[in-house]
Amino acid sequence: MKSNLLVIVLLGLLLGTVGVWASAVNISGTWDRSVDTGDGRGLHPDGTFVFKQAGEKLTGTLSVSQGERIVTGTVKGDKVEFIIESKDDRGEPFKVPFTGTIESPTKISGTAGDAKGKGTFKWTATKK
Repeated sequence: MKSNLLVIVLLGLLLGTVGVWASAVNISGTWDRSVDTGDGRGLHPDGTFVFKQAGEKLTGTLSVSQGERIVTGTVKGDKVEFIIESKDDRGEPFKVPFTGTIESPTKISGTAGDAKGKGTFKWTATKK
């Protein structure tokens, strides 16, 4: 009986600790992004995120060789979802949806749609 109670208490403490980590995640800061475009070259550097998180709300920018893009989205537990907004060479607006998992305080990875809506690619971000 006492051992069952001890197991329940320890399990509760463990789950509580995991919940605190997940709710305490804040990805604000500068992150190097790498992408895998599926062309066999694997992950390669392709930009820098600057995230600003307030509660679950996420804003920021993505700086790439073509310019700066706007980031808006959410962080819920260890999951992140955001959209990159910009304009193409003709001035037409486009949006790219990103989803990911916060694997550690310094690593996020996930998938994103391409700007033309013709597929997805894998991405990883490492905190500077």
